[in-house]
Amino acid sequence: MGAAPAGAVPGTTRLAPGVTYRQFDITAARGVTHAHVVVVDLRNTHVRVNLLYPGAVAAREPVSELADSAGAVAGVNGDFFNITETQHPGVAATGSTDGPAIASGVALKGSVPDGQRFGPALPPGTNTRNVLGVGIDRVARLDSLTLKGTVGTPEGRMPLGGFNQYALPVNSIGAFTTQWGSVSRVRATCGTDTNRAAACSTDTYEVTIRHARVVSRSNTPGSGAIAAGTTVLVGREAGARQLRKLSVGERVQVLHRLVASRSGVPYRFALGGYPVLRGGRPLASLDNATSAVRTAVGIAQNGHRLLLFATDGAVAYRSGLTIAEVAAEMKKLGSADAFSLDGGGSTTLVARAPGASAVTVRNHPSGGAERPVPNGVGIFSTR
Repeated sequence: MGAAPAGAVPGTTRLAPGVTYRQFDITAARGVTHAHVVVVDLRNTHVRVNLLYPGAVAAREPVSELADSAGAVAGVNGDFFNITETQHPGVAATGSTDGPAIASGVALKGSVPDGQRFGPALPPGTNTRNVLGVGIDRVARLDSLTLKGTVGTPEGRMPLGGFNQYALPVNSIGAFTTQWGSVSRVRATCGTDTNRAAACSTDTYEVTIRHARVVSRSNTPGSGAIAAGTTVLVGREAGARQLRKLSVGERVQVLHRLVASRSGVPYRFALGGYPVLRGGRPLASLDNATSAVRTAVGIAQNGHRLLLFATDGAVAYRSGLTIAEVAAEMKKLGSADAFSLDGGGSTTLVARAPGASAVTVRNHPSGGAERPVPNGVGIFSTR
């Protein structure tokens, strides 16, 4: 698995029109590491970018399987995610990501509260709403996506605090749709807005809406696949008390959308992580002490070029880069903006050689094998 980095022949391989791959060494503070980069020309009309995911928000698969099943020519792993629930024994880890996600122009999920996030500490000035996205205009951007939604009932409207999220804000109501998957929804009521490890709420309620009418109610969040045309509302604390007022047969309308803070152009693709480079300048106070295997995406040429970046997890290179070094390297590669994605054992870059029927894992995952992940960045070619 993976192309051997030691003694790798320098040069660029054309994967498809507008898509190239290369690998090279980087001399970092902790020693030499090895990098893999896929460069994508978004001006090429045969190229498109979309989310790789297993068909459900709360599910995971290796990047190579995600890429092959979708027909991608290249890709990298994506957002940080709810990987374990040791803090809440008996509660299932959902495998769902921290940040928002959009696939093929459809919003899949919103972002969890910052304090519920899995992953390393966020740099100052960043949050779980941050995204890397590509609009329907084929331009890549860094942005933030905020959930806006309501639950309309005969008694009035209630704000929606979550959408297919593994964690809901305290006192809120969250909506779960068929896109969530079949994993238990209990995790959504655990922790608080500032403490991921806090106990699960004891005041919860769940209401199932089918074709805009209440069909069932429960004191505890459930599990299992959610049918098309059905929305499950989960409330905690004040949100639970609001949901208890609903009766079977009542009409309920659930509305939700992700609102961009910067772009007026709808996104075809977006996923979460956090920015490390903006306008050619590294963010202030980026960590320059902790080296690790990293995944990042760079934006160059006014959003018309995308760079997928992953360091190698082979033993000789596992010391990796600090986040400050990632920002510096992405700038050196020509990026004006750059976005950090999940690293460590998740870091995986895949690419399909010309004429091949499947992608190859180009780096060596640090765990010795690919880690199943909830999403990634997929590069597609129509030729």
